[in-house]
Amino acid sequence: MTGVDLTEETIFTWGAPPLKFGAGASDEVGFEMSGYGVRRVLIVTDPGIHAIGIPERIADNLRRYEIESEIFDGVHVEPTDDSMNKATEYARAQGPWDGFVAVGGGSAIDTAKAINLLTSHPGELMDYINKPIGAAKTPPGQLKPLVAIPTTAGTGSESTAMCVLDILSMKVKTGISHWRLRPTLAVIDPLLTMSLPPEVTAASGMDIVCHALESYTARWYTTFDRKKPEERVTYCGSNPVSDLWCEKSMALLAQSFRDAVHRGADDVEARSNMMMAATFAGMGFGNSGVHIPHANAYPIAGMVKDYRPAGYPQEEPMVPHGQSVSLTAPEAFRFSFDSAPERHLKAAQMLDPRADTVNDPREQLPSVLVSLMRDIGIPNGIGGVGYTEADVPDLVPGTMKQQRLLATCPRTPTEDDIADILTKSVENW
Repeated sequence: MTGVDLTEETIFTWGAPPLKFGAGASDEVGFEMSGYGVRRVLIVTDPGIHAIGIPERIADNLRRYEIESEIFDGVHVEPTDDSMNKATEYARAQGPWDGFVAVGGGSAIDTAKAINLLTSHPGELMDYINKPIGAAKTPPGQLKPLVAIPTTAGTGSESTAMCVLDILSMKVKTGISHWRLRPTLAVIDPLLTMSLPPEVTAASGMDIVCHALESYTARWYTTFDRKKPEERVTYCGSNPVSDLWCEKSMALLAQSFRDAVHRGADDVEARSNMMMAATFAGMGFGNSGVHIPHANAYPIAGMVKDYRPAGYPQEEPMVPHGQSVSLTAPEAFRFSFDSAPERHLKAAQMLDPRADTVNDPREQLPSVLVSLMRDIGIPNGIGGVGYTEADVPDLVPGTMKQQRLLATCPRTPTEDDIADILTKSVENW
């Protein structure tokens, strides 16, 4: 092929599940599931969502289409290898199942993905966990139908091909990534998010922000070495299709994020826009990838001390995923700025078109992020969730284990770079 260097990547991939979006969409799950010929379904959720009756409503709707279901409400918020193994043991003991419905935030959807994988094929969780933590085994065949119904606007897990969890023994967060994990259908009903507390709305919304920004500033797909078809990974770098979804997500965030936090109980339009922003960002980063803020987030969440965030279950310490990804984002984008200045500046403008222009272009995106986080009550850096500069040496190895994510960064960070980013993120303002 004249003029084409086939030692460099020339191909990008993009995928997303079919989507049903709109107020009341969750009341059509029975109809959708009946199209897959299923007769027995496991509904996967957490105790909080179960308590407000949404899974039972889903079960009633399934019954109208002669689909038997059972509710499993043992999902752990911010799932762990232990919680996912227990969920899988339950599903195996009570199975077989023809399909699954995940109802909840990213924790429920990710747990359902793991259940689906481990009940559809032989093996244990660590067989499929990303390297170097797990064996990164490829799922050997198709999974069962999985309908994902998010009740938070954040992870975008309903449209992605990965699930995320904490490995308790290592105090690190990691995941499984393969296109077969992607849900069969995403059902997005903004009405399910109307009662979310402001703190949860803020944290999950920052996950959307970081998904869109990290994907948009990720390494361009043609800069990777060419891969064989069987080696081509889900995260292929920023590309023309993912860019479109990220840009639209940022425009929706600019329009509605603050309103959803401060007036979300009454603002259906803001809630709808946030759900759409989450799904669009998922369609972006789920293919192009994320980088430093997410890589840093894994040890920040995995090594939590005594932090118990408002709006979340208080039984045990946790740093919500949306908070953990945002805490080092300003400094991470200072680090990556030189790799693509125009992209960082355009992202800042899309995320806040009314923001004042600062003298140093490198500071424009960090300034927009810090202003947003202050407005919606995100903790002030990693110090706000209990870490000090003395903890940085312990956090760095957890970040460096996330090579799948760091490989997507347009400027490859060293251990010293990550230590510097974490140190400068003890406080963001």
